[in-house]
Amino acid sequence: MSIGLPVSSVINAQVNLAPQPAAVPNFNTALVLGPSTVIDVVSRFRNYYSTAGILADGFSASSVEYLAAVDWFAQSPQPTSLLVGRWAYTASAGQLICAPVTPANQLVSAWTGITAGSLKVTVNVTVCTVTGLNFSAQTTMAGVASVIQTGLNSALSGTTCVWDPVYLRFVITSPTTGTSSLVSFLTAAGSGTDITTMMAGLSTSSGAYVANGIAAETALAAATLFDQNWSDQWYGLIIPSAADADHQAVAAYVEGTTAAHLYGLTQQEGATLTSGDTTNISYKLKASGYNHTVSQYSSKDAQAVASLFGRMLTVNFVGNNTAITAFGKQEPGVTSETLTLTQAQNLAGYNCNVFVAYNNSTSIIQPGVCASGQYIDTIIGVDWLKGNIQTTLYNAIYTSTTKIPQTDAGMHQLYTLIDSVMIQAVTNGLLGPGTWSGTSFGQLSNGDWLSKGYYIYQPPMSSQSLAARAARQSVPFQIAAHLAGAVHSVSVQINVSS
Repeated sequence: MSIGLPVSSVINAQVNLAPQPAAVPNFNTALVLGPSTVIDVVSRFRNYYSTAGILADGFSASSVEYLAAVDWFAQSPQPTSLLVGRWAYTASAGQLICAPVTPANQLVSAWTGITAGSLKVTVNVTVCTVTGLNFSAQTTMAGVASVIQTGLNSALSGTTCVWDPVYLRFVITSPTTGTSSLVSFLTAAGSGTDITTMMAGLSTSSGAYVANGIAAETALAAATLFDQNWSDQWYGLIIPSAADADHQAVAAYVEGTTAAHLYGLTQQEGATLTSGDTTNISYKLKASGYNHTVSQYSSKDAQAVASLFGRMLTVNFVGNNTAITAFGKQEPGVTSETLTLTQAQNLAGYNCNVFVAYNNSTSIIQPGVCASGQYIDTIIGVDWLKGNIQTTLYNAIYTSTTKIPQTDAGMHQLYTLIDSVMIQAVTNGLLGPGTWSGTSFGQLSNGDWLSKGYYIYQPPMSSQSLAARAARQSVPFQIAAHLAGAVHSVSVQINVSS
């Protein structure tokens, strides 16, 4: 043990830990909203890393969620994960989702000695007092749940109790649906052997929760809910069971969200193959000029756009030469369309994508555009660019232990941060050198050559108004960005002389 005066009385050292910076928005994950009832209306979504995980969770092999996941995960390179969310397509049933049962109570032997189990629960408005539950003959936890269900049915017919083998918990579900469909937490019945603690269904059971029934919701309502609550966890959005009117409503919403999203839909309307049709959904979306909606025609796969998204949302924007275009890519697992040149041109006229076969035994995605006609890779790229610049500048303020001064030197700090993002946009292939064809500003004029692929204008602090300075604003930075573009066709002239 050291004896003497503390060193800190002479040398006073302090450590300041900066907060963890905010994360850049996730542009590599899609959300599939579907009508299956596997996920309750409180937890609302789950993250999956394979199609096997979706099946193991209880989704059927014919569900739209699973079929979309098959197309998503079949892409190469394979996406890392997929969010699957619950759309209350029809009114939902009230549920009590018990907490995970303790390891000791997951053993059937913990239950077989109980011959007079009891519990109390309110389902809708019926108080169900269940007694005399005999588990002595059961060999599985599913069997234990079936005994509880039989007891509940004696109080209110149609009430179910199941054992969830994935999350190791009991789930009690009301026989009705809608806002009056309710299941309470468990309480003791007051007689027999109380099993409510063993079931982990008390209001004090950590992890137990009630999911009251809700009315049927529109696709727009579901999309709005997920955007308002979990917008930072997904970029792409697919709602396979939505009707055309739903697609129009969601597309309009996505176009104006604060957090950037890209909406994708598969349409199977034969009218899209003909010219002059004004009834198909791709025509209607094109007429609205939506930059953040992508449609794909597929007569054979109602979830085909999930494959297109699976390819486009795997771009690693922090890599080198990683930016891609949708044109010319493949859709593994999706059967390509055999079209005439006229039909393909008609689809392109509606800004509708298709995975189409060519006469050289290959198939590709074309034309690779959003409803507005903007290229899909352009929209994703500029969304990433905007989100990265916003997050980078936010973190400069958020993580600073002092301040960024309202001086030219302070503004240059911000300039260098913007510049770092723009350099990465060139590195990943989104931006490249070219002639500026936009509005003149700063020292940049229309027709100038952008040798770096971009130009950042930082006006001097002397140009800032007193009101802006009093509000502690920075000077308004302006950026000129030149897209690197992508080759979608090649023209070759061969001159032959004898």
